[in-house]
Amino acid sequence: MAVTIRRTLLHVQTTHEEGGKTVDEPTLLVAAVAIVRNPWFGRGWVEDLRPEIREHGPVLGKTLTDMILSVCGDRVEGYGKASLVGMGGEVEHAQALTHTLFFGNQYRNAVNAKTYLAFTNTRGASGTSLMIPLMDKEDGGRRSHYQTIHLQIPDAPADDEIIVALGASVGGHPHHRIGDRYQDLEEMGHDPDNPAGV
Repeated sequence: MAVTIRRTLLHVQTTHEEGGKTVDEPTLLVAAVAIVRNPWFGRGWVEDLRPEIREHGPVLGKTLTDMILSVCGDRVEGYGKASLVGMGGEVEHAQALTHTLFFGNQYRNAVNAKTYLAFTNTRGASGTSLMIPLMDKEDGGRRSHYQTIHLQIPDAPADDEIIVALGASVGGHPHHRIGDRYQDLEEMGHDPDNPAGV
């Protein structure tokens, strides 16, 4: 089944002030979103989702990655992904379109990332919140880049649709001051380079 995209949306958010304090270097958050027809909708139980995964993954991955890069260029620091399936589908359908290297590697490779893509996958009616978690593309313990893009689309997803999204940040969370994972490990007496103690 061919990939059917009803609409794409590009969300750009710049934070100049937070907590009553000016942000010296405003944080840029960008979300690239596609509303697509659920390729498994109305087919009953489908045992093998792989054919549609292979077909949709590269198309959606490239489309959304290109949208992110059109705003951020080579400045992406934090990244993540999300999917939201309409009430006529399964959460597994939402996961299928994002938890595949055919989708995610389009983005990872384009921004030279080392970490995995933080993610959410949910099901809901039109207007359900879509949350895209972000983390540092090179260092998963760098909490300054733990951020969330929060969106709602009034007319999506329809019962037969899936929203698929990629998120990006240029800069960390405004006024970050909670430290990172490695500071916690040191204070707890663990070697940050060997947190498991092996």
